[in-house]
Amino acid sequence: MVAEVRPDFASEYEAIAAVAQMLGIGPSETIRTWARRNKGDAGERPGVTTEAAEEIKQTKLENAELRRANQMLKAASTFFAAELDRTQKR
Repeated sequence: MVAEVRPDFASEYEAIAAVAQMLGIGPSETIRTWARRNKGDAGERPGVTTEAAEEIKQTKLENAELRRANQMLKAASTFFAAELDRTQKR
């Protein structure tokens, strides 16, 4: 089914709701989110692009993993330093 797209919508919301109905998508919020994301990615809207947001997410995950590894290494070095100190006192 091909629906006719009218350029005379009274508002962006009305256009988005019509597109959602044409595509058979329940909430028109989904279309609005896609449109805003697309405008942001194209540089037409301020904010972080999808690619940059994904990179930030990955960087945060890596940062958390490195912090955990660092904590484990600190604990291990404390343990082995204490072991070395005990063997030298004997």
